[in-house]
Amino acid sequence: MQQNGRRACFQVITDTHVTMDAQHVHNRNFERALLDIAALEPDSMGIMHVGDITDHGWEEEYVEMARIWEQCRERGLTVPIRFAHGNHDLFGGETVAQLERFQRFTAMPGPYHAHEVDGYLFLFLGSEQAEPERKDFAYLSVEQLNWLEQRLKSAEAGKPVFVFLHQPLMNTVSGSLEAQGWHGVIQDEELHAIVRRYPQVILFSGHTHWELGAPHALHGGDGHSPAMLNAASVGYLWTDEDEHKSGSQGFFVDIYEDRVIVKGRDFEGGRWVESAVIELGRGVQETGGTRS
Repeated sequence: MQQNGRRACFQVITDTHVTMDAQHVHNRNFERALLDIAALEPDSMGIMHVGDITDHGWEEEYVEMARIWEQCRERGLTVPIRFAHGNHDLFGGETVAQLERFQRFTAMPGPYHAHEVDGYLFLFLGSEQAEPERKDFAYLSVEQLNWLEQRLKSAEAGKPVFVFLHQPLMNTVSGSLEAQGWHGVIQDEELHAIVRRYPQVILFSGHTHWELGAPHALHGGDGHSPAMLNAASVGYLWTDEDEHKSGSQGFFVDIYEDRVIVKGRDFEGGRWVESAVIELGRGVQETGGTRS
């Protein structure tokens, strides 16, 4: 639905960390975020979930996630949802079995997948194995990286391409700095080399839980390099003081002919995060967190 020249919109959430306990704060935060989106944008192109859907990747946690989703559907949610998976979704067992469970409960075709919605390309990346000594990192195969390159190469020039990966690239967005204990992508250099060739890429990541409006919320996005954004967390937040913080945040993304506007949303408070509004296109204008 177009509003004031807006062509389309979607939402970005991440790190819901659904548990087996229906009354857990993470589960209640997930439900609240879904109902907030349903009330504000019933005609959205979709909710894009950037991983750590569950706290451990256990069957019972996915069952609880599905219950919350269906309950929200019964209460009027009509917006579709698409998923990346995160490191927590691989914690609960052997990788192949965990990925099978992710696919079964989310109806996603694999660890990486593409969707074209209303003429816009959405690319989801994801780890294909969990290495015991680097379980928080994403492992992207050569096949996945080649797949991404081919998808970006064939995309319409100048039109935004939206990419979703749970772990951020090193020294980019909030929480990804080496000094902040970065846990990211094993193939960091290879992935960075690909996306930097396509300045129309807008890459959303989660994993760090860093609250919106913090320094380095946006990296790049100057028209010459891809934009990378930290999407905070629905389950709970983290601060620049390296401290846990209760809260629940995500993004609403508005697409216009000549720009994309990303707006931070406080789901717990039911209000906009005024310090987290980012405009991409024709250069970058940002209010709020420092651009790196």
